Amino acid sequence: MSSTIQMEKIGKLGFGYMRLPYIDDKLDLAQVIKMADAFLESGGTYFDAAYVYGGAEEALRESVVKRHPRESIQIATKLPVGMVNAQRPMNHFLETSLERLGTDYIDFYLLHGINSGASKQAEELGLWEYFRDLKSQGIIRHMGFSFHGHPKDMDEILTKHPEVEFVMIQANYWDWNRAKVNARRTYEIAREHNKPIVVMEPLFGGKLASPDSPIADLLKKADPAASVASWAMRFIGQLEGVFVNLSGMSAFDQVVDNVNTYKDFIPLSKDEMKLIKEAIKILEGVPRIECTSCDYCKDCPANIPIHNLINLYNDHLIHKTTTNLSGSYGWMTGGKGKAKDCTECGHCEDICPQDLEIIDTMKKVSKLFD
Repeated sequence: MSSTIQMEKIGKLGFGYMRLPYIDDKLDLAQVIKMADAFLESGGTYFDAAYVYGGAEEALRESVVKRHPRESIQIATKLPVGMVNAQRPMNHFLETSLERLGTDYIDFYLLHGINSGASKQAEELGLWEYFRDLKSQGIIRHMGFSFHGHPKDMDEILTKHPEVEFVMIQANYWDWNRAKVNARRTYEIAREHNKPIVVMEPLFGGKLASPDSPIADLLKKADPAASVASWAMRFIGQLEGVFVNLSGMSAFDQVVDNVNTYKDFIPLSKDEMKLIKEAIKILEGVPRIECTSCDYCKDCPANIPIHNLINLYNDHLIHKTTTNLSGSYGWMTGGKGKAKDCTECGHCEDICPQDLEIIDTMKKVSKLFD
């Protein structure tokens, strides 16, 4: 690898702080500490947050930074390109993240949510030069970006900016050859440019982990002792050049399961890869809105909990019923906007990394529940 990243010193399983456990809208810090400690005891070292993940950087400070030697961990966080303006210059985001994290340097700093538009913005704002300066000062150790664009955009960015040391891409076996994401080609381009890779969404927002998934019976029959999630984690773990497989864990048992998967890692066999292909065919036959619950749409002007309502609608599509879902709809929208309150402003669709037709989906949700 051309990068100076010492991959062998970083546990291959990464801990994402985007989906932490909450109790009554309050972070369950005790459980987060238990989860983080188990992760560290297993040899994990890489923790991922972002400026826009509400409470994530502060949670990382309280659960890890204050309690463990700084040199024993790697911290990754991200600068939201689209939020940089005259009122909030680029320095604001770095300084805020450092304060929230309780540290004076960041190991892996990323431009967040890069696609063709955000890449152009980054050029105009001078963010690449800014990152190079931060690295020269030792404030960040490694510079990279998280990617939500077309593979050709990845190629153009890495050709223009060979100084980029690593990339974060969305990849899982469901997205591997799916036209909207085309994770395989994005991965191949990163490899062609000799860039170490961090993978996000290996479980497709948890949908490749559920024991109630339509693929669960197939996978459990093949290996009753293995969790549904472990198949997806192994699929990514076997890819060359992936130095961190990032899982947004929200419960202690998820940490234990992922740790066990990587403890004595075994790549998928040829027969197991055939089963993965069968699982994909099953999933292709289930109607659903392909939302990963990334919550990038959280700043809805009408305060609609968009990704929650999409997940609720997916439950309806899979189970063909609204039984027990109406109550959930009322709970989700309590004190917030309902699907019928959508003004069709398009903000959510502009920012959605999955390119979903959210406005149309909100109409369908409203027809069912409002």
